[in-house]
Amino acid sequence: MKRIRKPRPQSAQKRLAILDAAARAIAEHGFHGMSMRDLAAETGQVVAGLYNYFPSKGEVLFEIQTRAFETLIATAEDALSGVESPRDRLFAFIYQHVRYVAEHPDVMRVLVHEAGTLTRQKRAKVRALKDRYFDLCRRIVASLYRRGAQDGRGDLERITYGTFGMINWVYGWYQQGEHGTPGEVARSLHRLVLSGLTAEYRETNDIERRLAVVTPLPLLGSEKP
Repeated sequence: MKRIRKPRPQSAQKRLAILDAAARAIAEHGFHGMSMRDLAAETGQVVAGLYNYFPSKGEVLFEIQTRAFETLIATAEDALSGVESPRDRLFAFIYQHVRYVAEHPDVMRVLVHEAGTLTRQKRAKVRALKDRYFDLCRRIVASLYRRGAQDGRGDLERITYGTFGMINWVYGWYQQGEHGTPGEVARSLHRLVLSGLTAEYRETNDIERRLAVVTPLPLLGSEKP
């Protein structure tokens, strides 16, 4: 029976340092703008030594994605453990997500923008992790949704995706000195989502019919007469 070697602590630390540097480089230059040679220089490695940790750029990206989603899932499950109130569960989920984004903005940028760069097989593995994480949020939203999950499944999915769009985009604007702590940001977003889920809603059928017949402007706008 072949013995499986566990990575040594020093080796694990080096891998994390490489992933951290890679996330910064990808966030700044994009996946295709990051080179293994530059990454080796940034982390004090020779190029050949770097390939001992990761056989390719794609593997670096894949591990950033999988580690990040595994961490988000584990952190969310810990935050939700023992919390019964749906409102509190929503805050716990938003808070742990915002805190991760605030602490790892480069990783979040990679998660949002670079998933399509992976091979199909690797994308499927990351997609499975994303689905697990999405389902944690969807179940919380369903417990608060005034019409119930079964009566408005399409609406429920849209609200959940909308919630993720809001909390994911924190990486694009958050500055702690200007926007407060992650907890303060989480409270603001929690109020916004919760009010939208529980407040009375006035239907917009008349204005929707009016807007439906308006011809959209071309991409660059109309020419001046």
